Amino acid sequence: MSTGHLSDDIALRIALAARTLPDTDPARLIRVLKDAVGLPPTAESLAGLKVKDLKQAADGEFADVDQSVLKAALAILKGDSGIALDPPPATEPYTEGDMPDSIRVACASDTGEELDGHFGAAQRFLIYQVSAVEHRLIDVRTVGETRLSDDKNADRAALIADCQVLYVASIGGPAAAKVVKKDIHPIKDDRGGSARDRMLALQHILADKAPPWLAKVMGHAPEERIRFERDGAEA
Repeated sequence: MSTGHLSDDIALRIALAARTLPDTDPARLIRVLKDAVGLPPTAESLAGLKVKDLKQAADGEFADVDQSVLKAALAILKGDSGIALDPPPATEPYTEGDMPDSIRVACASDTGEELDGHFGAAQRFLIYQVSAVEHRLIDVRTVGETRLSDDKNADRAALIADCQVLYVASIGGPAAAKVVKKDIHPIKDDRGGSARDRMLALQHILADKAPPWLAKVMGHAPEERIRFERDGAEA
């Protein structure tokens, strides 16, 4: 397919956006963009693109894609996703074993230390170690560095396989199944805001009486596992 002359910047945007979409390579995305804005796509034409345009273009090629995933891809296409401008937050020193009775928690994030990432499209996972008395950001894992197979959700679950809990703004059913298969408890929280605030709330829960699902991931053998989708404080 002839795409006309793509600038290096637009080509990079398309490549990065394609990686956030399920079963999509740049060629597939370009076919949709051809119908939506014409070829070659430019910064000006992409600036006016809307989610509904992506859903309707090319006979509904992306009609079944999750809205939040399309929003993430659209932000990259428009160049306002913040990926290149937003450096990862600084991590804190941690040695295995120096936080007794702690758990490891992943937070899907696109911006700083915000909990604002969809599982299938987040650029990073913030990794916290959380105990009843403190929490530390011990790692920041960039998704793009770990694409190992054609199963994006399995790759992402493997990236956080050492965690017991996952916080996400949203996650689809098949992706959640991949996470649970790794013995990670997913918590869906679409309110946005500080990931640190979630960790502080979780710290307080650990300091009080942990609900059965959390006691299980801590190895305390609860009578049952409680599954829930909202913030742990509501359990």
